[in-house]
Amino acid sequence: MGDVKIEEMIHPPMDQLQGFEYCIDSNPSWGEAIALGFQHYILALGTAVMIPTFLVPLMGGSDDDKVRVVQTLLFVGGINTLLQTLFGTRLPTVVGGSYAFLIPIISIIHDSSYSRIPNDHERFLQTMRAIQGALIVSSSTQIILGFSQLWGICSRFFSPLGMVPVVALVGFGLFNRGFPVVGKCVEIGVPMLLLFVAFSQYLKHLQLRRVPLLERFALLISISILWVYAHILTVSGAYKHRPERTQFNCRTDRANLISSAPWIKIPYPLQWGAPTFDAGHAFGMMAAALVSLIESTGAYKAAARLASATPPPAHVLSRGIGWQGIGVLLDGLFGTATGSTVSVENVGLLGSTRVGSRRVIQISAGFMIFFSILGKFGALFASIPFTIFAAVYCVLFGIVAAVGLSFLQFTNMNSMRNLFIVGLSIFLGLSIPNTSSATRRVRIVAQHIQMLNGSMTTSTPSSLLRRPLP
Repeated sequence: MGDVKIEEMIHPPMDQLQGFEYCIDSNPSWGEAIALGFQHYILALGTAVMIPTFLVPLMGGSDDDKVRVVQTLLFVGGINTLLQTLFGTRLPTVVGGSYAFLIPIISIIHDSSYSRIPNDHERFLQTMRAIQGALIVSSSTQIILGFSQLWGICSRFFSPLGMVPVVALVGFGLFNRGFPVVGKCVEIGVPMLLLFVAFSQYLKHLQLRRVPLLERFALLISISILWVYAHILTVSGAYKHRPERTQFNCRTDRANLISSAPWIKIPYPLQWGAPTFDAGHAFGMMAAALVSLIESTGAYKAAARLASATPPPAHVLSRGIGWQGIGVLLDGLFGTATGSTVSVENVGLLGSTRVGSRRVIQISAGFMIFFSILGKFGALFASIPFTIFAAVYCVLFGIVAAVGLSFLQFTNMNSMRNLFIVGLSIFLGLSIPNTSSATRRVRIVAQHIQMLNGSMTTSTPSSLLRRPLP
């Protein structure tokens, strides 16, 4: 240690991360950009398929309804991504479905005025229209806070110390979508996790024509390998006599999307009918819109850092939230069954590929719109088991959380006050969601997911689906 200079042992704070070949305004070649955009599209499929797969059966919808909702969510997500990258923050962020809206949506589904409708299809339509009305009203929260610059005024107080828990909890708060889902099909999930880590970290120096192929396309290559492996297990009968829950999480033919998807279908506004409005539903959805707003603010900060861009100023954050409110409004008009937020997994993929180009994200938005119209092709990619996506989430959510922690380098962590603020905020951010009332609601949601993943995927008793929330 005597020969090591003290300067080499100290890492000064750096505003931008090192090792990024393409930042926000620099673009790879068109061929590479298209392949990277397709990779972001494949990653966005996980949330776009999982949310409707969970919600539509609870609403009384059929496989045909589920396919239409998946197509609509992808179509609107592509439009919102283009709006955000062109007019919003102009950061390389994919906008997709949000899990923050699930609790108020499930409350609407269990509303007695809808749960007692005997006809399943009619119950689905009435519930969807109620969700649409609540989303339309809740979008005003983000539109007003954004375009009035009120959120910009609030964001001026987001110091690097304040951004540590905001950004870190965006990644840490999604831990239940990671390894707990991988454990439902370990023979697919664990190899996917190991393969993705090996390609992106240990084989990243292997190049083809000066392109680090395995690092840049680790997700696409590893998903392709594990998808083929899962399909071989499916057609060979490996899961023929396994429990229904295992088959749902491991097989490639359990989504029932390919057979139900139309060849060509263009989603359009009010395709489910005129929205209905209820004050109670709207207030619950507005609370979810506030959660989505804070989550997206953290994701914007992380995306700016991973794209080697300057931190977004207050007016840019405010403008981005305003356009996100426009996105939630489009969700309500088209009927996506959930609201919009910045896709945290796609933000993490910026760090994994070391490519923060805005053009790549805009190309991915084009794929989202294109494959949502060509239903059969989109449904083919959507047959990827969700366990594969969960393995990728373990890495990508962790990257976003680590980006949040990296803001600590700009603070004095020898100060007890700073230690107090960081420790308390992160602990409460993880602890508060596990309070008794929240736990009961999450337990109900988990029970429905288990019913969906288990033997009740094909025929779920309506008495259980209509169980009231506490």
